[in-house]
Amino acid sequence: MLSELSTPARHSRSLFIFKVLRRILSQLSTQARHSSSAFVLNIVVVVVAVVVVVVVVVVVVVVVVVVVVVVVVVVVVVVVVVVVVVVVVVVVVVVVVVVIVVIVVVVVSVVVVEVVVEVVVVVVVVV
Repeated sequence: MLSELSTPARHSRSLFIFKVLRRILSQLSTQARHSSSAFVLNIVVVVVAVVVVVVVVVVVVVVVVVVVVVVVVVVVVVVVVVVVVVVVVVVVVVVVVVVIVVIVVVVVSVVVVEVVVEVVVVVVVVV
């Protein structure tokens, strides 16, 4: 009789334990789904972060390269302009010096010719 009384109690206790185990498994399954979706979300966030970092690095590199190219082009243009200006100034100075030398030579030669002619005239008149 005692065994008959304990059988339903044992059955009810095992049913209760089964229900508790089932509830625990259900919660674990829900947590596992949430944690796996959180894991996937974390992976997506990391991938997006890596893509953003790569894009930012590429943009920075492109901007730096463009700035360097612009600076090099500006420096080359400035150097070319300075060289052209120096060459023009040197050519102008050389032309001016040549013109001055030619003028001086012509004037001196004219003066020398006049003096020689005067001397010849004086010598001829004296003789």
